[in-house]
Amino acid sequence: MKKKRYFGRGAMFLLCAFFAVAFLLPTVLTITNSFMSESEINANYGMVFSTTTGGYVSEKVNLKFIPDKVTLSQYITGLVKSPEYLLKFWNSVILVVPIVIFQVAIASVAAYSFTRWRGKLRSGIFFFYVILMLMPYQVTLVPNYLVSDWLGILNTRWSIIFPGMFAPFSVFLLTKFMRRIPYSLIEAAKVDGAGEWDIFTKICLPQCRSALYSIAILVFIDYWNMVEQPLILLQDAESQPLSVFLSSINAGEIGLAFAMATVYMIPSLLLFLHGEEYLVEGIANSGSVKG
Repeated sequence: MKKKRYFGRGAMFLLCAFFAVAFLLPTVLTITNSFMSESEINANYGMVFSTTTGGYVSEKVNLKFIPDKVTLSQYITGLVKSPEYLLKFWNSVILVVPIVIFQVAIASVAAYSFTRWRGKLRSGIFFFYVILMLMPYQVTLVPNYLVSDWLGILNTRWSIIFPGMFAPFSVFLLTKFMRRIPYSLIEAAKVDGAGEWDIFTKICLPQCRSALYSIAILVFIDYWNMVEQPLILLQDAESQPLSVFLSSINAGEIGLAFAMATVYMIPSLLLFLHGEEYLVEGIANSGSVKG
């Protein structure tokens, strides 16, 4: 039995290691290739990025992780010589940060209302939230376009920020966490004279800290990588984020594309590393009170 157990654990470890390597391979490849020169990239990947081959590879592809000669020319070009890339990066920050802050704040208040409010109407509204959450954003893109046009905010940053602020996913997830808080804690706080605001800020929010971190990280990554919304709602290229602009880098600047993609990954990686424990705890639905 012990041999079978060890064999099963070993097989599971190897399987997880394989998927981990496969998942990290594109990221590592992007980072290392950003330090390669254009000539070395062309030598390693042949005609993969060529626009004259009709999409077929005519030469052998050599996946290389260690550059022959490390160069920072792509980063200097993208961050110093061509400020448009840095401008697009800050466009992404200006769009995503308000969405994360206001979505978490609005979701906290809405989730508390769903938790404390009893009645059939609450169940109906919450069910409506679930239906909205199941819809992909491609389905709601046309209604968002029409509403933004009606409000007069089309082709402005608000056409992206407003729909993101009121996304239902955060409300659904946070409501599930708040319902796990023992009602005896709330009753004890009410006996001590605490009002609804005190219960919300001193009881519910601290117990949902892992959920709040999880929501913030997931929302940030989701909107940090958005492409369709800016393309439809922001027709002015000067206001579009770097996620849209990366696709417009032509095939003759592959090293620059690798460098800007690496820069673009840094905020998401830092946010994930900072809140990794909270993210894992939040996803594992362990936001309830212990002890």
